[in-house]
Amino acid sequence: MTGFFRDGCCRTGRGDVGVHVVCALMTAEFLEYSKSRGNDLSTPRPEYQFPGLKEGDRWCLCASRWKDALTAGKAPPVILEATHESALEFIDLADLREHAAT
Repeated sequence: MTGFFRDGCCRTGRGDVGVHVVCALMTAEFLEYSKSRGNDLSTPRPEYQFPGLKEGDRWCLCASRWKDALTAGKAPPVILEATHESALEFIDLADLREHAAT
C-alpha cells in the first residue's frame, strides 16, 4: 500500500506535490514527531482505507518531511534500495547513507 500511488513503490509523478520518495522504516519517535507536526500517520483513517502506521512499517515519506525530521534529530531509518533517486534533489546522499537501515 505504501507510496503516493499505493503501488508499493517510492516513486513520484504528476500530482505528487509532496514528493513521496524516501522509503523509511517507521519508528515510534518519528511517528510522534510527524504527529506533532500535523501529519498523524499512526491513527487509522478507514475513510481513506488507511490502517495507520506502527513501528516497523515501511512508508514512502515526503523528502521534505524526512529532511525536517533529520534536522530535528528524529529521522527514521531509510531503506536505500527502495528510495527513489529523486530524493537526492532534497537530501544529501551522505545523510541517507548515515541513516540507512541495517
